[in-house]
Amino acid sequence: MKEIMLASANAHKAQEFEEMLRPLGYTVKTLLDLKEDIEIEETGTTFEENALIKAKAIHERLGIEVIADDSGLAVNALDGAPGIYSARFMGRDTSYDVKNQYLIDQCRHAEDKGCQFICAIAYVQADGSEHVFTGVVEGIVADHMEGAKGFGYDPIFYYPPYGTTLANVSEEQKNRVSHRGRALAKLVAFMEKEK
Repeated sequence: MKEIMLASANAHKAQEFEEMLRPLGYTVKTLLDLKEDIEIEETGTTFEENALIKAKAIHERLGIEVIADDSGLAVNALDGAPGIYSARFMGRDTSYDVKNQYLIDQCRHAEDKGCQFICAIAYVQADGSEHVFTGVVEGIVADHMEGAKGFGYDPIFYYPPYGTTLANVSEEQKNRVSHRGRALAKLVAFMEKEK
């Protein structure tokens, strides 16, 4: 098995990547496997730039294949906010219940309640070659929080084909259409061609 480093300390995310990359002969390591604490400042203005900043920083440190992702929610009525600031929107320690209610309130009278979950995955190969794959899923800001599954903004992300929010469907259903799943599928297709 080849090792690939995921520039994240999120165990849930690592499991998702592991499931997709194991068939290609990869075992996924994360920042949790390193003995040192690495802080990477995300100074980009897009999801793609931030994903690449993280992947390049770890590649420069370790010299191995690295993948990193950056993702978030973009709300049309708020000119794409919270966007790249999704995790720290209204403060990093603010609960998602508070963030979600704020977004519901902001969109209550908006003509366009459309929103997108966006995920960019950067892949830096052992030789330093850089690639970025983006996945997007379109939805609508719901008028109330619904569902106890998922996390983050899932309870207000109404997905029309399912007729409910992404917090109201199984993990399997969500992964089938998710922004991360779509970006990951593009990454996997690229890696299969490279084999």
